[in-house]
Amino acid sequence: MTTERIILGLVLAGIAYGCGIILWPFLSAILWAAILAFTTWPIYRRMRRHVRPVLAALAMMALSALFILVPMTVLTSAGINDIPGTISEIDTLILHVTSANPPPEWMNRIPMAGPHLVNAWHHFSHDVGAFATEVLRPYAGQIAHVTLTVLLRLASGLAELVMALFVAFFLWLNGDTLGNTIAALIDRIAGPQTTPRLINIIGRTVRGTVYGILGTALIQGVLTGIGLMLAGVPSPVLLAGITAFVAVFPIGAPLVWVPAAIWLGMTHHVGHGLFLATYGVLIISGADHIIRPAFIARGAQLPYLLTVLGVLGGIVTFGGVGIFLGPVLLAVGYTLTSEFAAGPHHRERKPLYLSEPPK
Repeated sequence: MTTERIILGLVLAGIAYGCGIILWPFLSAILWAAILAFTTWPIYRRMRRHVRPVLAALAMMALSALFILVPMTVLTSAGINDIPGTISEIDTLILHVTSANPPPEWMNRIPMAGPHLVNAWHHFSHDVGAFATEVLRPYAGQIAHVTLTVLLRLASGLAELVMALFVAFFLWLNGDTLGNTIAALIDRIAGPQTTPRLINIIGRTVRGTVYGILGTALIQGVLTGIGLMLAGVPSPVLLAGITAFVAVFPIGAPLVWVPAAIWLGMTHHVGHGLFLATYGVLIISGADHIIRPAFIARGAQLPYLLTVLGVLGGIVTFGGVGIFLGPVLLAVGYTLTSEFAAGPHHRERKPLYLSEPPK
């Protein structure tokens, strides 16, 4: 019996190794498809009540391509084309700032405060000019190179996204059977008492990451692009993509729209600059304070550090789709580790399952 078990174990290990080798090239596409199918499962379930499962899965595939694949394609193509012009605009702005530009004439005519504003203008221009000359201009080429590298990684991930949508179609179609199989497997490993809690924790973690952080970042990117376009800032698509990328940081979107508003003001477009500043405070940052808590309420509160490391490491490891895969995988690992460290006596207070109502 011992010899037979050893042989059986070696055979199973060999089969598992062979399956891993076969599926390894598609690992990122499979993970992305699983996250997409899981987070959109409630929408698919509602559609399935009205149409056949195959039509519902096809509709979900088309909607996902419309809201994910098309924007990423537009972002990468427009971003790659806009990088040279953006770098030229930045270089022109640096030259404009470093030159001795007089303040606007209307500023000197302001009663009482005019001379003080003119004096502040000269000091501010000197400080900003020194910062631009010593810090920004030497690294402008490196910043453009890094941005181009990220956009190329996003472009390389478009093929994986197409593959992920193909895999997600079958996950939507066979999600019930696959979910029962995974639940049974976790039940064999963790036991019947722990399995419901683990499934609930993983589900809330994935939804909390996708909706609360990544979803909010994408919305802020779209809102920033609209504001930049209305204000007349060049390369709004590229800057909107950068905004969506940096919006995972605590300060996020202001890293883009604040310099853009300052640029408008220094190029004598004060009205547009004030509009963009007001739009950024009320609309972009306001959306962050309203939408993010509403989305995170559906899932788990996650540390920002894991999201930032997940985005950067995900791009390096998985390419463009790593923006989504990295934070989700790290968040699930962190949450499971925290639950394991809490011990077996920790009990979940919320309902364990959100089962589908009987048809």
